[in-house]
Amino acid sequence: MNVSKPRVVAFIPARSGSKRVPNKNVLELAGHPMLAYSVRAAIDSGVFDAVICATDSEQYAAVARHYGAEVPFLRDAAISGDKSPDIEWVVWMLEQLNQQGRTFDAFSILRPTSPFRLPDTIRRAWETFVADPRADSLRAIEKCKQHPGKMWVVRGQRMLPLMPFSNGDTPWHSSQYAALPEVYAQDASLELAWTRVPLEQHSIAGEAIIPFISQGLEGYDINEPEDWWLAERLLANGQAILPMIDIAPYSADA
Repeated sequence: MNVSKPRVVAFIPARSGSKRVPNKNVLELAGHPMLAYSVRAAIDSGVFDAVICATDSEQYAAVARHYGAEVPFLRDAAISGDKSPDIEWVVWMLEQLNQQGRTFDAFSILRPTSPFRLPDTIRRAWETFVADPRADSLRAIEKCKQHPGKMWVVRGQRMLPLMPFSNGDTPWHSSQYAALPEVYAQDASLELAWTRVPLEQHSIAGEAIIPFISQGLEGYDINEPEDWWLAERLLANGQAILPMIDIAPYSADA
């Protein structure tokens, strides 16, 4: 029996107004705006039926279109603030596409702040996702560097362990890192989910979530000035690889 491939859309969220690194989504990294690497990784992965940049900025939209993404409409300002939850714009985008007669079975969020995510990363994630039909979603994670067992909350002149657990007689906060249970932090590089999850459950992830452990620098996230500085040095010494781009660099004057 032939089973048709699910229709999948990639959303690349690129709102304007970043405060920590102004206009980081379109700042030039190794010759191209950072946004370009997520667009090309999505297209070159071969996974998606559409690659759409979800932005509130016509400038960002022009960059995205230059590298091959669609921008069928701009995000409303009400769902483009620095505190706007993902569920708002994801549902809005899916509903706007539905109104145009474009329906999708699954979607991915590929944030432009993870430029070292490669087409092969996306293919691996998609194969993992569709291999588990009972899952709601898949999310990229990486082993945390700062273990929550050694974190504290401050109450006046005292502090309490965030996670008051122990290994026998030894509290987690006094245990060696190697003796603590493995804990993973989500990274920003990749999410996959069935569209029914946000549309019916009003959730990005649902409840049955597949872990996708990022390899190497796939999950590296650029949010602070020092993140950008390190990304440039990782590229300069060959420790990091960007998706290949064979398109002339974007120019606003072109």
